[in-house]
Amino acid sequence: MRTLFVILGAAIGAPTRFAVDQYIRKFSTKPYGIFVVNILGSFVWGLAMNTSMNLHALFVVGFAGSFTTWSTFMLDFFLAYELKNYKAAAINLSASLGFGLLAAWAGIHLAK
Repeated sequence: MRTLFVILGAAIGAPTRFAVDQYIRKFSTKPYGIFVVNILGSFVWGLAMNTSMNLHALFVVGFAGSFTTWSTFMLDFFLAYELKNYKAAAINLSASLGFGLLAAWAGIHLAK
């Protein structure tokens, strides 16, 4: 049964990530869309951390797992570095880690 919850969450998370990223790309060429989905995903993870196994499967493993994207984040970081845009690379890395941790923390405390 948990597998079904993972499938359902993933089926919603991946298209939502695509839609959010494509919408934000209308306004900027910078990787703000991936930044936003990763921060929101961290928040969802925090909210659902202490839920039942089925809700955890739906929201954390399924939705947040397919909504967030480590690979695209790393690609954006790598490309900025390769283009010698060190400031943008450092800002993306530090802001993603800092705000991601803050979002997860906020989600955990909000869920209590």
